[in-house]
Formats: sequence, C-alpha cells, structure tokens
Amino acid sequence: MSATVRVANTVRRTAGPWTPTIHRLLRHLHGRGIAWVPRPLGMTDEPEPREVLTFLPGTVPQDPMPAWVWTDAVLVDAAARLAALHGAGCDFDTAGGCWQLPVHAPAEVICHNDFAPYNLVFDAGRAIAGVIDWDTASPGPRVWDVAYLAYRLVPLAAPANPDIGRRGDRDERRRRLALLCESYGHDLEPAEVAATAVRRLRELADFTAARAAAGPPQLDDHVRLYRDDAVWLSASLREFR
Repeated sequence: MSATVRVANTVRRTAGPWTPTIHRLLRHLHGRGIAWVPRPLGMTDEPEPREVLTFLPGTVPQDPMPAWVWTDAVLVDAAARLAALHGAGCDFDTAGGCWQLPVHAPAEVICHNDFAPYNLVFDAGRAIAGVIDWDTASPGPRVWDVAYLAYRLVPLAAPANPDIGRRGDRDERRRRLALLCESYGHDLEPAEVAATAVRRLRELADFTAARAAAGPPQLDDHVRLYRDDAVWLSASLREFR
C-alpha cells in the first residue's frame, strides 16, 4: 500500500501527515518495554519524504498462509502480544495526534488496525518476534483490534475466501474464537468480537474502495472479498453466540 524499501538494517517507507504521531507512539511503546516493534530513526526527503525505521529480522508469512500459522500456539501468542501492546499504549498521550484511520469510541487503547499474520514477524521457533506496519494505527476500543485478528486468524471469513476461508468447520471456528478471547483477556465475549468484525470489515471495504479509486486496480478484489466476508459473517453470527 506504500513504497517500502530496505536499506541495510533499516526500512524506509512513504511518510504521511500521521508519521510524526506514529513515531511518537513507537517510541512510547519502546519506553514501556516493548522492544519488538520498529524503532523510528527519523525521516529522509530524497527522493520523497520517507520514514526510517529499524528492520526486524525474521519470517513474515503471506497469503495463502503456511499450515503452521493456523496452530493454536500462534493464535495464543498473537492474542497475548496484542493484549501487551494495548496495555503498553493505553496511556499514550493522543493530544494533537494525527491518524490515517478514524478514531473509534470508546478510545480505550491505540489500535494497530491491521494486526494480522502478514504483519507479524516470526523467529526460527515460530514465535512472534515483531509487529510491523504501524502507519494505520489509531485510538479505539480494544475489541476493534481483536475482531480483525479473529477475522484473519480464527478465521471469521466466508468459505469462498481463497486465502483464509476454507479452514475448519463451525465447531472448530467457535473453539478458536473462544481460545483467542481467553488468551487476550479483558472478558471479551466471542459474540461481541464476531459482531464487531462485521462492522470492521464493512469499514475496511469502504477504506479500500476509496484507495482503489485512485490507486492499483487489484484492490478491487480486496473490496469484494471484504464485502462478501461481511455478508457471510453477519448471516453466521448465531454460530458464535
């Protein structure tokens, strides 16, 4: 979604008005002991404004995900890491902040807004060693982030979704959603997470459609997937009560 290059042990990405806020957030997280997010190193203006971040070594899986991504161990690890990030960022000073994505009420935590396997860095033992791609972070309720992780990792996607839909029957998805909620904590209910995922997917489809109108035409395929998954999940909510 943005021009990204690696230079030695740094990553350089197209910057935006939100970049100073995101850099301040990343420094805050490091100050709270979260060493497994990129550390901001500043900006460069050649050939265009780019942010400079530390490179986090490891494996970042891509769709279609390898079989090991669907293990309970990865699900539990991801939920616990997300809870740790929310805890470390809940006292971040948002005054004067600029965000690429809308703020959602109640603003309990700073949501990553794209916390999914393709933004997780895994070490050789397949444990999470990093969380990347923070440019769409914004304040919101913790369930907003958990819902998107559930969509991607339970998964809460329609069987027709070619990347993540054909995984597990109804009972297996219910079990994994309950395990995710238990691993995250904070008394989140699976039914609430599933219902929030419907709203999250509809907003994501609108956001992606706006980008597709002015950007790569292949984003249209993502818009259709998100809308189809939202329709399927909305019709399936009873299964997750």
